[in-house]
Amino acid sequence: MQLDLAGALPLADGRYLARGPGTDAEESVLVLQTLGAPAARRRRRARAVEPGSEPAALRLTRATAIRAFAPLADEEEARRWLDQACEAEETIEALVEEGIALLNRALHAHGVAAADPASRSAVAAEQAERVLVGFGSGEEAASGRYTEAREAPIASQASSRRRRREEELRPQERVAAMLGGRERADACETLLLRARADLDAGRERESALQLRVGLEALLVELKGALADPAHEEDMGVLIARRAEVGEAANAALEGKLSGEQRQQVEDLLRICERLLRRRRVLRG
Repeated sequence: MQLDLAGALPLADGRYLARGPGTDAEESVLVLQTLGAPAARRRRRARAVEPGSEPAALRLTRATAIRAFAPLADEEEARRWLDQACEAEETIEALVEEGIALLNRALHAHGVAAADPASRSAVAAEQAERVLVGFGSGEEAASGRYTEAREAPIASQASSRRRRREEELRPQERVAAMLGGRERADACETLLLRARADLDAGRERESALQLRVGLEALLVELKGALADPAHEEDMGVLIARRAEVGEAANAALEGKLSGEQRQQVEDLLRICERLLRRRRVLRG
């Protein structure tokens, strides 16, 4: 999967070998390349700019995610694989999500290694200028090239899904209200967003720890927020199951969550998110 993004990423150009946990883990390779315009020069002092002048051309970052763990025997097999992959939207989406997950894993690792809380930590398919799925020889793939590729329509599909969700929640109105000082975000909203980002990225321990604090904040901040039976029912479920979150967080501190605890975190996080969506929709 190849992704072209406008601008620069905090990661340096090069090839990165990625493995999962364990000695028999599958191997993937991430290739990063900066294309196009040179980096803007750093200046020690301000300089005059002509009225109406345009900014310099933007650089392009190309990220290529290579499935080193699934080599294809020859070009004929590779073409069959590409044809089959492009027949179903679900397959293309899965391949693109796999590649983006690898890139986001690298971005998260960079933020932690650099101890930089402001470091860019995630990208999405709809942010790309172009997304390709294809195949190439080892030498081609290692340099971000390919023998044959197809442009994935995933960006427009993901954008459409996000747009429908945003229209449901009308975020622009709330952005204006928060910037204008008429409304403020609850602490649980930020904490639960972090829990979701961690869980989707496979960081189960971090998600469980974020959820413990986010859930406690939600139970206080959304208590009596709506005169709605469904709201009260969901709040009751969270109160009854809050011990599960505590146990999952304790397991996270000691090492690894069990499969059951991981599912509990997922289930309870979804209930929290449903409560927040319901409040947004019913309040308007």
